[in-house]
Amino acid sequence: MSTALIIIDVQKLLFDVEPQPFERTETITRINSLSAKARKAGVPVIVIQHERENHPLAYGAEGWELPDDLVVAESDLKVRKTAPDSFYKTNLKDLLDERGITDLTICGFASEFCVDTTFRRAASLGYNLRLVNDAHTTHDKDHATGKQIREHHNNTLIYLGGYEGSIAALPEAEVEFVQAETA
Repeated sequence: MSTALIIIDVQKLLFDVEPQPFERTETITRINSLSAKARKAGVPVIVIQHERENHPLAYGAEGWELPDDLVVAESDLKVRKTAPDSFYKTNLKDLLDERGITDLTICGFASEFCVDTTFRRAASLGYNLRLVNDAHTTHDKDHATGKQIREHHNNTLIYLGGYEGSIAALPEAEVEFVQAETA
């Protein structure tokens, strides 16, 4: 059993805008804490970046880049995606399979789109999942605030049923990573 931390779409166009996503700074602080704990335990950190051609999220554009306050290490793995599902037409599953990863800890942006879709896809693929319930965020929408959207997903994703893997949600402060075994 091996685990990875998945950080979804924490990018300048999505975080360094006005209005900012719900608890923007706190969310990045929690993600930085998670990634530091993961790296210390030898757990892979996978940074997912969304891109769209001819758009401010185009590959390499300023909006596609990571915010300055997101701590990223050279050892972190990067995955580029073009759809809300981080597995769709990407090498994410191959990266996980190559490392024997069975457990995913998921955080990032946007709670109701890419976090939700990736979480559901990972469940259907049989991964054991942990949603970090205070380390994903989104912007306010006409129908609900970012806080309400986060709470909704925290209270619905844990009830996905019928999948092989386990599903849990917990706050960043309670997330621990087990030291990776060395050969």
